[in-house]
Amino acid sequence: MKITIVNGPNLNLTGHRQPEIYGTETFENYIPTLQQMFPQHDIEYFQSNIEGELINTLHECKKNGRMVLLNAGGYSHTSVALRDAVSAIDLPVIEIHMSQVAAREEFRRTSFIGAACVGTITGFGLDSYRLGILALESLSE
Repeated sequence: MKITIVNGPNLNLTGHRQPEIYGTETFENYIPTLQQMFPQHDIEYFQSNIEGELINTLHECKKNGRMVLLNAGGYSHTSVALRDAVSAIDLPVIEIHMSQVAAREEFRRTSFIGAACVGTITGFGLDSYRLGILALESLSE
């Protein structure tokens, strides 16, 4: 299975930003761990702070038949354009949040993209991505 992890704004700071919420491990360290845990899958990683680049990456995933784990960061709560992109690509997309958004600020409790995704995994830190891969595996069975 081909999987692309697509991360939005500020997730490049994971491991340094608000470690009480996001932990201390970086994606640079975690992605190779995921690749070792799931050697049967082709796992790619993309991060951008720019909404249009995230949309373009989702379009590329469609072209290349790649399933998606999408952590849109703050764009989850603001971006109709990202929601439209998820709806347009007609591939399994799972929304990921490392933090438990329901326990955070009120504005984080609404996701514009969630309804366009096949499911949402939230609150398990970086392990949310491992759980997302397991969910994608169950969808392809």
